[in-house]
Amino acid sequence: MIAHATTHAARTVTSVPESEASTFMTETSVPLPPPPPLSTRSSNNRRLYVALPLLTLSWLILFVVVAASLVHIQRFELAPGEALTVGPRIEFVSGEEQAPPRYETEDGIHFVTAYGAKLSALDSFVGWLDPDVQVDTYEERFGNQTPSSQRVLNQQAMVSSKQIAEYVALKRLGYNVELIFGPAIVGDVICEETPHPKSACEVLKVGDTIVEFTGAPVNVLTDLFPLTEGLSPGDEVEIKVRPSGSDVVDTRTVRVIANPSDASKTIIGFVPVDTRTVQLPFDVGISTSDIGGPSAGLAFTLAILDELSEGNLMGRGKVAATGTINDDEKVGAVGAVRQKAVAVRDAGVTLFLIPASQSQQVIDEARKAVGSGVKVVPVATLQDALDALRDNGGDALPK
Repeated sequence: MIAHATTHAARTVTSVPESEASTFMTETSVPLPPPPPLSTRSSNNRRLYVALPLLTLSWLILFVVVAASLVHIQRFELAPGEALTVGPRIEFVSGEEQAPPRYETEDGIHFVTAYGAKLSALDSFVGWLDPDVQVDTYEERFGNQTPSSQRVLNQQAMVSSKQIAEYVALKRLGYNVELIFGPAIVGDVICEETPHPKSACEVLKVGDTIVEFTGAPVNVLTDLFPLTEGLSPGDEVEIKVRPSGSDVVDTRTVRVIANPSDASKTIIGFVPVDTRTVQLPFDVGISTSDIGGPSAGLAFTLAILDELSEGNLMGRGKVAATGTINDDEKVGAVGAVRQKAVAVRDAGVTLFLIPASQSQQVIDEARKAVGSGVKVVPVATLQDALDALRDNGGDALPK
């Protein structure tokens, strides 16, 4: 039975007509690959299940990063800027007197800047992670001011800083110089804990110019001083004000307050902008383009002294300074000292002069930021700064 069945099957195959044989061979001559084992198919499925969520998450992260870099929020940076040489920015032009000989220095003193731009959400996150960057809110950055008014005041502060530096330096060298007071411009307002609706805190705006006080004209800031005598806290006075950028004069009523630091004295309630100008025997120009603020005053003063005296005032290495300068040669505190310390470190500075009036915490932070390669010296006066430069190998000023 078995042999018969096999013979029959063979006959069945050989009896296929020739016309159908080619079709049969074509359809069956290339065998299909065997299906993959079940274990391999399960492994591929597991990989797919893992890869798809990861790919989706990657695209979501990319989208969030791009969106965060494009969306600007009310956050502002205070970041390290640059250490810039003052000497090449100075120009002496003959005026009433012939401009004196100039002793140009190879490097000279550097002033230091800090950056402060509005941030995107991504920049804010990165800034919070960077110990050298300070991220401020709108209130922390501007207080009672607006961005535009602060920009105007910073430019005015830079102009005043250069004027006072020229006055101090030329007076120190023996030239005949004079300071001239300017208009009474509101630089900031002083607010009580619960300000009255008519207090200066509520009535005056940053950038306002006071042109009249209780009927008396106010041409320069010093005109205000005698006009406030005899007033008591709570008295209301009528003033005339010209807002910033306007030619229209407004009449306002201001309620004066007690001086927060001395209750026996009465003040209007605002901090004036330093609008003093200096009268010099020859013109001194310092180019600072769009840099604002008063913190380069000490560096400007030292640069002028260096350019107008023989020898090397700075001494060894590269020197930088930050700090305001007053007409009595006192050096005042400034902001962003830590950020400026990082900038001088990156610029290769070896001696960094900072105001002695900074808090001990700020001084310690500056020393930590610069590391062991930079010597940080706090100075309270111009003479302190000159002494520090002598210790650095600098030459003395001429008698």
